[in-house]
Amino acid sequence: MVKREVLISQLDAWLQPKLIKDYCPNGLQVEGTGDVGKIVCGVTACEALLDAAIGRQADMVLVHHGYFWKGESAVIQGMKKRRLGKLLRHDISLVAYHLPLDIHVEYGNNAQLAKVLGLSVDGQVAAGGTDGLLWYGQLPKPMQQDELRRYLFDRLARDPLIINGSMPAMESKPWRTIAWCTGGAQGFIDDAADLGVDLYLSGEVSEQTVHSARELGISYIAAGHHATERYGIQALGNAVAAEFPLDVSFVDIDNPA
Repeated sequence: MVKREVLISQLDAWLQPKLIKDYCPNGLQVEGTGDVGKIVCGVTACEALLDAAIGRQADMVLVHHGYFWKGESAVIQGMKKRRLGKLLRHDISLVAYHLPLDIHVEYGNNAQLAKVLGLSVDGQVAAGGTDGLLWYGQLPKPMQQDELRRYLFDRLARDPLIINGSMPAMESKPWRTIAWCTGGAQGFIDDAADLGVDLYLSGEVSEQTVHSARELGISYIAAGHHATERYGIQALGNAVAAEFPLDVSFVDIDNPA
């Protein structure tokens, strides 16, 4: 068993949440038992993940998407009541890291997605007011649209939406350079275009993203919010398991979005 405060102190030391302005509290969100022996990790602290944690008799749930987002209602009712009730009744702590986990150069979602997709990393730039949130580099080899679609499907188990922003797919040159930011980062397509890359990859797409791609001449891939953010929390969980004598597992509650 490890003291909850010791574990969270180590997580904070790795991810440095106090240095990042975010839309939610990072670190401890719901206090549970003070002694931790078993941790369940997941992308989002949905009720299904909490049920899995209860079934495994976990002492802590560690996620990327937690609770108490900026602008949401503070009223504890409905879905929020059920979720919090399960954590409190079973004395399970909820610990979440959002932007700090996106940008971390080793455990972060962007870093881990680069490993999964074999992307070379040339650098990181600020986006949305957060330093290092937008990454850029190169594909493992030049690829045209159909080949890249198959490549992404093989690695992410998702059929991505591809907006060819340059010219018809049969006439386009192979894509070489890429920028990426996992999750709901479609709004950074203008920043990616400023980098002069062929392609921008994120998780989601908005109506205006299509027009931006076509008019900016940068191709865009929506590869799935959940699909692009499975890997950071797994890397963080593995780091915890390597540092402490704890039972740490990852539960993937599938989400097609």
